[in-house]
Amino acid sequence: MKKRILVVSSANMDFVMKVGRIPVAGESMIESRSYQYVPGGKGANSALAFARLGGESVFCTRLGKDANGTVLRELYDNSGIDTRYIVEDAVQPTGLAVIMVEDEGANRIIVYPGANGAVCRADVEAALACQPDAVFMQLEIGKEAIFDTAELAAARGIPVFVDAGPASADFPLNRLTGLTVLSPNETETEIFTGISPDTEADCVAAAKKLAGMSEARYVVIKLGGRGAYIWDVAAERGETVPSYKTDVVDTTAAGDAFTAGLTLEYLRSGDIRRAVRYGNVVGAITVSRAGASTSIPTADEVDALIAARNIELG
Repeated sequence: MKKRILVVSSANMDFVMKVGRIPVAGESMIESRSYQYVPGGKGANSALAFARLGGESVFCTRLGKDANGTVLRELYDNSGIDTRYIVEDAVQPTGLAVIMVEDEGANRIIVYPGANGAVCRADVEAALACQPDAVFMQLEIGKEAIFDTAELAAARGIPVFVDAGPASADFPLNRLTGLTVLSPNETETEIFTGISPDTEADCVAAAKKLAGMSEARYVVIKLGGRGAYIWDVAAERGETVPSYKTDVVDTTAAGDAFTAGLTLEYLRSGDIRRAVRYGNVVGAITVSRAGASTSIPTADEVDALIAARNIELG
């Protein structure tokens, strides 16, 4: 039976610019590389990933009553996402992300939340009627909506998975009750803890601090090309799970896809190490392609890479 995941998070239209370098202050540049509008948003990327990877994906968010909102809703409907709990906001525009992608694949992102900031407790209460196996969030909607979602899920005994981006040093992680997994990337880890996870010892120190701040069952730190670091809070044990090497084209959405893959496989297997290895495969495929939603693989593509490389998940 498919696992049903309720994603309470953001939806954006991404304005993606390919650049050789980032201009300095006051500089104007003529750029010969391309630009395009691509459906994105951390929540939408994850909702698409759950649907493509074989989960039953339910999306709770807000879209503006505008052209971008129309395009995004049509994409979600056509991708098999349950869109019953997407609210059309008559006041705020659809969220917009401006993404600059350099030649080596690194990106810089500026997000204008728009309607994402209007997601509220009533939206979440309505969406929980779908009776999900898990709730999945990021930090790209309003704080109170995030806290309300965690509280409402915990009261119903529903496990919560949080991809902890974008991060801010003053975000009160202790208000996220009932966390099964908290998963920041390297930059987010440093913002939350003041510790850059450069070495194994740094990962241990940062993970312990994150566990103390959030009371999560597992902390999974995304380490980019190095893989991911798992900290099992109850066992007080950690390990680095290496990534699967690939040619990096664009890292946009890689973290969202990784954590979605991790969440889905954990719900299916109950094994955090297997889940992280599966997430690493999903991430490897995602970074090998351009764009956000356009880069996320299907379950068949993930299975094909696992078979081609003789990857052992268990």
